[in-house]
Amino acid sequence: MTKKDHIGDVADLAVSNPVPAGSMTRRDVLEALLLAVPAMAVSSTTAFAQTAAFPDKPVRIVVPFAAGGPTDITARVIGERLATLWGQAVVIENKPGAGGNLGSEQVARAAPDGTTIVLGVTGSHAINTTLMKSMPYHPLNDFEPITQATSFPNAITVHPSLGVSNLTELVALIKREPGRHTYGHDGVGTASHLTVELLKARAGLDMPAVPYRGGSPMANDLVAGHIKIGVTGLPTLQPYIAAGQIRAIGVTTAQRSSASPDSPTLKEQGIDLVAAPWSGFFAPKGTPAPIVNKLAADIVAVMAEAPIRARMLSLGNTPAPSNPAAFRSFVEAEIKQWAEAVRISGAKVE
Repeated sequence: MTKKDHIGDVADLAVSNPVPAGSMTRRDVLEALLLAVPAMAVSSTTAFAQTAAFPDKPVRIVVPFAAGGPTDITARVIGERLATLWGQAVVIENKPGAGGNLGSEQVARAAPDGTTIVLGVTGSHAINTTLMKSMPYHPLNDFEPITQATSFPNAITVHPSLGVSNLTELVALIKREPGRHTYGHDGVGTASHLTVELLKARAGLDMPAVPYRGGSPMANDLVAGHIKIGVTGLPTLQPYIAAGQIRAIGVTTAQRSSASPDSPTLKEQGIDLVAAPWSGFFAPKGTPAPIVNKLAADIVAVMAEAPIRARMLSLGNTPAPSNPAAFRSFVEAEIKQWAEAVRISGAKVE
């Protein structure tokens, strides 16, 4: 915008906002406002310079979970490409604990300059708000949403010895033998737990839960036949499904996953339920909008690259990039949906 344009806007403002009698004259107001024009220009120039130079030092991506999991792998794949794009080091820092809260809180308290961001997930930035009795941050009030990164289905899987091949047969079995068949999940209040609780409520099922400390130990027991029904993220289960050691009878996304195209969705089998875990990038509250927008644009561009997209899909993740405004609306809706699931399950974590 030119100085002339600024002056025109200021003049319009003065005309549309006449001053009361006995106070400053319209000329006084106009002169005072015109004095602000250079400052406005400087502010615009500063914002542009900040964005053009960003990042001018290493960027830290905090992963609020242990190394080796799907969130960690996503951060490393994207972070490595961003480092090349920016010509700056991108450091992945794992800060597990408290269901993702420990690392997320660290980022919420970091300097709002865009050089410390977090790859949050369904739990840390949607479920925990209702699940946890006390939260050290709010997923939206204390963060600037940047972009969603991925979504992936939880998969409802069974051991072959159970003798069911689809969700309809599983529902029928549980209704014939209520309370007899248990299912394993990632832990109390996780997306895998709450998704099945929603399923149980909508299908009228009596199926007790067996909590585990993560998807991997649950999958090990499922493959060994110690439990006959298990639910966790498809990326964890896919190798066992591909090997025929367990059978996927339903995925929780709106469409089938390209990583497991033979696994039907819950909706295809008569259960109107979509509950897909996701990951997304957040910056501390107060990070300047131009920097948030640049982060979003660069991350989205990286995820659109064919090798990156192929890598994500091979892990069972679906790239789901968005702009900051759309991601904020998405998180708001997720907080509401998972609050319903927490209420139905009765789960609470101190």
